[in-house]
Amino acid sequence: MKKIHVGFLFSYDYEKLKISIPLVYNDSDAIFIAVDEKFRTWSGEIFDADEQFFEWIKQFDSQNKITIYRDNFYVPELSAIENDNRERHMLSLKMGIGNWLIQVDSDEYFIDFKKFVHDLRKYDRFLDNPEKNRVQISAYLINMFKYTDGGLLYVDKATRGLMATNYPDYKVARNTRRRIIYTPNVLWHETLSRTAEEIEYKFKNWGHNNEVNVDSFMRKWKQVNKSNYKEMRGFFYIEPEKWNRLDFVEGNSIDEIIKNFDAQKLMPSAFYIWKKNFGQWFKHLTRK
Repeated sequence: MKKIHVGFLFSYDYEKLKISIPLVYNDSDAIFIAVDEKFRTWSGEIFDADEQFFEWIKQFDSQNKITIYRDNFYVPELSAIENDNRERHMLSLKMGIGNWLIQVDSDEYFIDFKKFVHDLRKYDRFLDNPEKNRVQISAYLINMFKYTDGGLLYVDKATRGLMATNYPDYKVARNTRRRIIYTPNVLWHETLSRTAEEIEYKFKNWGHNNEVNVDSFMRKWKQVNKSNYKEMRGFFYIEPEKWNRLDFVEGNSIDEIIKNFDAQKLMPSAFYIWKKNFGQWFKHLTRK
């Protein structure tokens, strides 16, 4: 108990796990990868999975930390977001309540996982009776939008990323709608910096598939580049104004991006984080 357990979901973009897993490997106690037994997405589509990936896991896992958890994660009577919630809950139960349950999507890359674990350990008291003291721990995501012209266009404002919980009563994806504790940690989120075909497939098969106007979004995504991004506005795929502006950093890979960018540039101030945490504490003060 009270260990650092990290969970990943294996889906159509599983190759990105070769980036995200190594970034958390050394500072985790155990890693669990949820794999649907028939390789189905939350919408029920079957995707191809190369067995060479599992060979890579065996070769990479020098400390025997990684467990492949195979199960039936698709129920046709449920919507995509309901299957999302269900799989995350099942995965967390496998990881074990009483530990810190960290779920990282395959396209999310911790910049300093050791620091996140250090910050998380400050709240180990919430693991003593997790069902009565439910919390979730947030970091901040820098959303990668598009590789273009020798660099990356990214959203110029970091967004909340709910990364860990002590009790996995998920309501929407990783959100349990319980008290949030904000921490000054950053991840790159390779949400849309993919090929056009990959983005369209993602929109079709993820939990928010019925909320996106794919044609309208893809027109803007294809149009924006290094030369015109400063004049364009509104880039979020559901409510465009939520991602109003983009910025640019040089680099053609995630390694180059991390090297060339100061992540603290988008980190909210210490006072802002304190204010958010005080507000969450007060909001949930009398909630059972």
